[in-house]
Amino acid sequence: MVKKRPRQKKGDKKRLDIRDVAKHARVSIATVSRTINRVPTVDKELAKRVWKSIEELNYFPNTQARALVSGRSRLFGLLISEITNPFFPELIQGFEDIAIENNYEILIGSTNYDPERMEICIRRMIERNVEGVAVMTFGIEGPLLEELVSRNIPMVFVDAAPPSENVSTLAVDYHHGIREGVQHLGALGHRRLGFISGPIQQRSCQLRKEAFLSSAAEIGVQPMPEWLVEGDHTLEGGMEAMGQILRGRELPTAVMCSNDMTAIGALRVLANRGLRVPDDISVIGFDDIHLAEFVYPPLTTVRMARNDLARAAFSALRSHVEPAHSHARKSWHIQTKLTVRQSTGYPPKAGLRTSRKTAKAE
Repeated sequence: MVKKRPRQKKGDKKRLDIRDVAKHARVSIATVSRTINRVPTVDKELAKRVWKSIEELNYFPNTQARALVSGRSRLFGLLISEITNPFFPELIQGFEDIAIENNYEILIGSTNYDPERMEICIRRMIERNVEGVAVMTFGIEGPLLEELVSRNIPMVFVDAAPPSENVSTLAVDYHHGIREGVQHLGALGHRRLGFISGPIQQRSCQLRKEAFLSSAAEIGVQPMPEWLVEGDHTLEGGMEAMGQILRGRELPTAVMCSNDMTAIGALRVLANRGLRVPDDISVIGFDDIHLAEFVYPPLTTVRMARNDLARAAFSALRSHVEPAHSHARKSWHIQTKLTVRQSTGYPPKAGLRTSRKTAKAE
């Protein structure tokens, strides 16, 4: 049987503090303080007694008080674009897991692409004395981040970063995975390719579209302009973008999407119009969110591992703030790779099913 820890009763008014731990462990208050703050000079046997007392008393150290004593908050900020896209909760989970492993905490800010909201998030992080910030918004908001740069707070960005000694970049190799996707379609026999991008003002979306066009050129394909549509990385944006493609005179036999949410929205529209995936049209996403495996049909997509992004972002920040990791790298490479499932197949024969006539009226 597992013994339950003794807990304070609801009626108890007394709140445990560092003095109670010191008394229970039969050590000085200073020893408890230095143990909690992991000062390496504390005698190992005394430290063991302190941690045992902390566990037996079910005492929770005050992290703010520890920060005052140690001069470190051990708190990293994590800025994301939106909480509704499953990619970002999966990224948060990976970042938090790594942070906990290394005795750090995280403060999350979701900008929702709103500059005012981002400014509030940054102010909160400065007020909480974060030691570094991972800007995982896939877009540069330079002027809003100047406050962090001016305070010498280390940061890590995706794709591109402002020039600064305390800034690192996560360089995502979009080209590798997207090239694999285009070559996969080419090997199946597709030559009529479309692409739904994300907001084109974002650097990451530009890179994904450029990777698609250059990869298409490699196999001798030049997509028709009406098959290149800008989306917004949402389900609704994917539905609207695919609807726009379906309103054209001719249809592509395959469409690659800038993220999985866009692709899932596209699948919805195609199903509503009576077009079969992949028999009538093939679809490829990007990100490989957990949901991609469970939609119908399971989505072929380019995998950008959240754990790789999270681990690289955390390592980059840690290298800036810890003496033992003083060799801060300016750039961290993130690989991408195609994951083939059931949303891609051979193009329809004779192109008869690629005309607009096959699509049902809205």
